[in-house]
Amino acid sequence: MNSHHRTTAPPLQPSITTPADARKFADALMQIMDTLLKVIEQETEMVRAGKIREAMVLDSAKSDLSRRYIGAIAGLRANQRYMAQTTPDLLAALHRHHDTFRAMLQVNLTVLATAHAVSEGIIRGVNTEMQRRAVPSTYTSRGQRSNAGTRHAAPLTLSRTL
Repeated sequence: MNSHHRTTAPPLQPSITTPADARKFADALMQIMDTLLKVIEQETEMVRAGKIREAMVLDSAKSDLSRRYIGAIAGLRANQRYMAQTTPDLLAALHRHHDTFRAMLQVNLTVLATAHAVSEGIIRGVNTEMQRRAVPSTYTSRGQRSNAGTRHAAPLTLSRTL
C-alpha cells in the first residue's frame, strides 16, 4: 500500500463553537477531500491505462479517506446552522469545494463503470464462444442446423482475484 496516502489526522471536531473552530473544521474537511481526490485521480488514471491490479492497491487508502469524509460531512451537517450564522462565506467555500469534489467523483465513477462494462462484455464473449464450441453441431431432418438446448451448456467459472 502507498503509505503517503494514509492520513493520520485526528477525527474532526463534532461541535463547533467559535469561528476559529469553524475554520479549522473547514480546513480539515477540504484536506480530506483533496487527499481523497488525489487517490481517486490516481485510480482513474490507472484504470484508464488498464493497470487494474495497481489501482486495487489504492482501495485501502480510499476506504480510510472515505470513512473520514463521511464522518466530516456528518460533522458539517451537525454544525451547519452555526456556520451559516457565523461564517457564511466559509460555508459557501465548502459548498463550492464540495461541488468540484462531486464532479471529479463522477468522472471516476464513469471510468470505473466503463471498465466494468468492457470486462463484462469480454467475459460474456468468451462464455458465448465456449458455449458455441461445446454444443454439438447437428442438423434436423429438414437439413437445418439444430439449436441445442441448455442441457449442453456448461457454466463458465472464473476467479475474481487478479
